[in-house]
Amino acid sequence: MEANLRWVALTAVAPVAWGTNYFVTHEFLPADRPLSGAALRALPAGLVLLAVRRQRPRGVWWWRSAVLGVLNVSVFFVLVYAASQLLPASVASTVMAVSPLTMMLMAWPLVAERPRPSHLAGAAVGLPGVCLMLLTGAGGVGVPGILASAAAVLVSSFGHILTKRWTADADVLASTAWQLTAGGLFLIPVAAAVEGPPRELSASALLAFGYVALVATALAFVAWFTGLRHLPSGTVGLIGLLNPVTGVLLGTAVAGETLAVQQVWGLVLVLAGVVLGRPTRAGRRGTRRAVPRPAAGGSFAGEPADCSSGGDVSAR
Repeated sequence: MEANLRWVALTAVAPVAWGTNYFVTHEFLPADRPLSGAALRALPAGLVLLAVRRQRPRGVWWWRSAVLGVLNVSVFFVLVYAASQLLPASVASTVMAVSPLTMMLMAWPLVAERPRPSHLAGAAVGLPGVCLMLLTGAGGVGVPGILASAAAVLVSSFGHILTKRWTADADVLASTAWQLTAGGLFLIPVAAAVEGPPRELSASALLAFGYVALVATALAFVAWFTGLRHLPSGTVGLIGLLNPVTGVLLGTAVAGETLAVQQVWGLVLVLAGVVLGRPTRAGRRGTRRAVPRPAAGGSFAGEPADCSSGGDVSAR
């Protein structure tokens, strides 16, 4: 039980950091530069992790890093930005909150993880809580925005499950570093072609980009992918509900927003959903047996042959 709570706590770092990212991006970063902003978020984070874990992709990991980088970083960041521009923030966040159910359904055929009753119960309790916290009756809901937000859910869920399937014997820091680097490198020429040359940034914007890259991206992605390795996908998806919880709480503490009664009840339901969906010892053992071993073809140069036999990957 102690080990399970440790992995849950580590994984929770990611959605909490992503929740703070909404406020930092809205307040300090340019709103009309989504492509270059995503590149500046991804590439520095990837390079920092590469400096910490100096390992090269090997064999199939050259193209796997590129595929995961485009899915988990490039496409996802752009879709989230588009959704936030086309929809009220409450509606966009609520649509994104269906990701736990999407991850559960995708994990069944891709990594042979059948949703357990605890996961379904957690989703059934947590998702209404998110709706209570974020549905404000705001207007302006359009089909393009809903499609962008739904596409972001599908892309991120598929990318994260694919990460879980492919990285069973890969070093978490190295694989995350190359995903972020590949995603950032892919965005740079696209941003240059669409948005033109980069603009001069203020000191506050530079500090904000530093926080977004190091904390809300590098640290958060390592925590998230470590959780995907050690916990069932359904549990990780439910922990992700802490993202909108963090956004609401930060708004009340920093921006002076008032937390209504229905939002308090929503917060209680979300936390209850996370508790209901946490893994048991038997469930964790079953998850390890269910995850297929990746096909031969190499991983990252210089790493041990198997990194998934129970050690603390994030501490290496």
